[in-house]
Amino acid sequence: MIFRELLGARTLFPECVDLKEFTNAAQAVDYLTELYNKSTDIIRNSFQTLLQGTDDKSPMPENANYPFIGIKVEPKDLNMDTRHAYGVVIEPGVYFSTVTRPDLFRKYYEEQINLLIERHNVPIYVGTSAWPIPLPFALDSHSTFQDPTAFEMSQLWQMQSGFVLPNLSRIDDDVANCVDTPRNGIRPMSIFSGERTDFSLHRLHHYTGTSVEHFQGFVLLTNYQRYIDEFINIGLKSMQESDEYESLILPGNKVCTTLGDVPTGASLPQMPAYHLKRKDGMGITFVNIGVGPSNAKTITDHLAVLRPHCWLMLGHCAGLRSTQKLGDYVLAHGYVREDHVLDQDLPLWIPVPALAEVQVALQQAVANISHQNGLELKGGMRTGTVVTTDNRNWELRSRELYERFKQSRAIAVDMESATVAANGFRFRVPYGTLLCVSDKPIHGEIKLRGMANNFYRERVSQHLLIGLEALRLLREQDADQLHSRKLRGFDEPPFR
Repeated sequence: MIFRELLGARTLFPECVDLKEFTNAAQAVDYLTELYNKSTDIIRNSFQTLLQGTDDKSPMPENANYPFIGIKVEPKDLNMDTRHAYGVVIEPGVYFSTVTRPDLFRKYYEEQINLLIERHNVPIYVGTSAWPIPLPFALDSHSTFQDPTAFEMSQLWQMQSGFVLPNLSRIDDDVANCVDTPRNGIRPMSIFSGERTDFSLHRLHHYTGTSVEHFQGFVLLTNYQRYIDEFINIGLKSMQESDEYESLILPGNKVCTTLGDVPTGASLPQMPAYHLKRKDGMGITFVNIGVGPSNAKTITDHLAVLRPHCWLMLGHCAGLRSTQKLGDYVLAHGYVREDHVLDQDLPLWIPVPALAEVQVALQQAVANISHQNGLELKGGMRTGTVVTTDNRNWELRSRELYERFKQSRAIAVDMESATVAANGFRFRVPYGTLLCVSDKPIHGEIKLRGMANNFYRERVSQHLLIGLEALRLLREQDADQLHSRKLRGFDEPPFR
């Protein structure tokens, strides 16, 4: 019986080898790990031979390919419970995706595979695909190959080494953008392929200065370093007062135990990341993305492959209403997208909805931290539309923009929030925005040096505490509630 089923699997995945079927998620991931390690070992050993020059012939790594996960669901196997947002296939057929780094994604793979086995009562297939693992990504996953001076990668182009290098023509975001078509009748298991994931893992280290192993399940994004300084203080205090968090990691993978560990005057990466880690990986990663929609898109393009449970934008904005005061909060429930960095991936006619679960958590967090409710809470927080622009000096066009602000009913302007939200929508990552009014240019209230310093001292700490409280509330929710069906299309990959 098993032999016949495997023969059938070979017809489903004809270019794949090492096929096995599983009805146990942990065993499937064990085998996935075995195949991945086998492929990367082939690449590393061949590369080591090349470095040492111990072979007259150039090494030719063969079958050093990404492992894959596949499933076949027939009409009789469909799960008709419409409440599920993920972990279920909507249409019968064959599903397949290459995967990578089972050491990093083991918990995620086990969860997704287990849901599919339970809900469809069919086996999962694991094997080696025909998609080669590029050399740099195989080396990235092993700490013993981190010396960039060992070999000039450009030399590989000049020799018939047999190594595969990254080729961006092989990867895209068509699945994420809902513009893909099944290849040979096979649908994707995930919105990201193994190589697309590896590409982003590589970039995350480059931009944030920390290894991907440290990233946590909940993410805060900000555009001001002052928030990071406060995050370090709060993180250290939290570790002293309880055992919820096990460590605080700074850029450079430095473990922070006291304020004396924080480097002063050091050169930071472009978008430094700080990780308040929990043993279950459900801690908090805080990234200073800097200013502008380009950075916001860049970091969320890559964070998305980690499948975080939520990301929130905490930043400053310009208030547009005369009734707003400096220091008031803005809870975005809609966005005017004038960032221009995602127009090709997510056309402007597509709405970016507010997610009820995140909105409720943010509003409750403001109430919990400020100790305000009802009308008092409304006095210091407005819910409304945020305009995100790519023009850092939009104030110089305020007369032209004034009418558009009125028509959109916008209450604030910033340069990142709509981009963060739009990419959350695009990549099915729950998102939210809580901003703080730092100036009101169209009403003549601009940042003066002394006023700004006072404002920062008074508001940064409370604003950050609200963001942390919102993540605590979201973490306590059931995952099925947080990962809303609003983010899922009608022909979705089954993996979250």
